[in-house]
Formats: sequence, structure tokens, C-alpha cells
Amino acid sequence: MRAVSSYDEVCTAEDVDVVYISLPNDAHSHWVQTALAAGKHVLCEKPLGMDADEVAAMTDAATRAGCLLVEGAWDRWHPRTQRAQALLAEAAGPRVARAWFTFPSVPADNYRLDPAHGGGALLDIGCYAVAAAHWALGAEDVTVVSAEQRMSSTGVDLTTTAVLAAGEGRAEVTASFERPESQGVEVEAPGLRVEIPDPAFTSWRTPSVLRVVEDGVTREEEFPACDAYQLMVEAMSARSRGQDAWLLPLSTSRAVATTLDEIVRRASDVSAS
Repeated sequence: MRAVSSYDEVCTAEDVDVVYISLPNDAHSHWVQTALAAGKHVLCEKPLGMDADEVAAMTDAATRAGCLLVEGAWDRWHPRTQRAQALLAEAAGPRVARAWFTFPSVPADNYRLDPAHGGGALLDIGCYAVAAAHWALGAEDVTVVSAEQRMSSTGVDLTTTAVLAAGEGRAEVTASFERPESQGVEVEAPGLRVEIPDPAFTSWRTPSVLRVVEDGVTREEEFPACDAYQLMVEAMSARSRGQDAWLLPLSTSRAVATTLDEIVRRASDVSAS
């Protein structure tokens, strides 16, 4: 264990193989690309970029460097999330989904209220709900049917709601800094309903359940306490050593970023009309 005096020293240190970036959203692109250029694998906090263009630039940088780049959306490594996806993968027909992440307030001096730092409910917690809508609908290409945002005096969204579509499937997503604390995912497909109850995205070191209604029969699948964040780091570590482990694909991160961008555009069009 040793201390360094700058981020550059971490990125260029010969005894560092993987860099984890947990800085505010606006700093992700610069430090991801700096670490990749130094030949380091990178695990970066969600959202990977401020927009899809940043994600594309980082993806290109990872390809040039021949290094791993992974968005640290740690709920995707939770066995409950992966089980829900597996169940839905076996279901045929259109899906209807709802995903939400809300809590009631943010301190006035918090970076989440600063647009320069990539603040706002959509980027901070809406990325969880939008990503869930993607996997719930079983699609990377998603259309934004409608979107609305309630803005703060500082210029960030306090609440964002949107309706997404993929084929005949539909998903409603909500992210808010001004509603009661709640997280959840609900998905219906022909003959199947899957519910990830609160906390859907931040379940950490506590047992959890997945509610399943299949052909009219209800059951609860139980999952022992786990640390999905640890599972993510272990998977990243394994892959950096050339071992087999699942990592969130960059194509998924880029697809979600594209949807986030389109939600902002659609909401802006509504506000301007």
C-alpha cells in the first residue's frame, strides 16, 4: 500500500494493472482515456459518459489501447438481476415493463445539482432504470416515445419520466430526486411476470427475492446476501488476468447512453413546444 499525489501517477504506475474511476460524471471521459492511453484496464463508475459521444470516444480509445473498459453498473452482476434476465430470455412475445429509482432530496451543495458535473436525476439514477428497461425489453435499440423533465433552478432535472419502445414492447422509466425513496423493476410477458422489489438496484449484503408469476402460479425465488459490487470487481480482475468472466459489454453501455441522450432531447422538445 502506498500513496500518490495525483491521478496521473496512478495511471502511469508500473505496478497498476486496472484503474477504477469513481469521479463525478464530467471527469470520466478524460481520466478513462488517460488510463487507457497508459495501457491500463479501466472500470468506470456509471454512467460511463456524459453522453453517447463520450462513450463512443472512450470505446474507440479502449480498442486502440487493446484494454478492457467496463461501466461499473454493479447491479448487473447481482445474481437476482441475472436470473430475471434469464427468465425473460425464455419468454416469447412483447413485454411491458416499469423501472424506477427515486429518493426525496439532494443537499443544495451536492454535485448532483451541478450541470457542469453532469448532475441531474437522469444521469445519476435514471441510468439504472433506463438500463433495466433495455434488458427488460430484450433490446439494445430502443425508441423514446415520450419524455418529460422537471428542472431545478440550477439547470438539472429533478424528475425525469419517459416511455420507451422496442418492437411491440413498452417500458416506463422514472428517476427523481423529489419523490419518496423507492426502487423497482416489473416486467410482464405472455405467461410471465417478473418483479425485482425495492431495492432493485442497490441491494447490498442482504438477502433478496425475485417475485415470479408463471402461468398463473406465484413464487418467490430467494437469493442469499451478496455484494454485487465485489462480484463486479472480481469479474474485472479475472478478465484482466485473461480468465473467463462476464463483463457488461460496451455496446450495451453505448445503447443506454444513446437512450439517455434521446430522453433529454424529447423532453426538451416538449418543454419548448
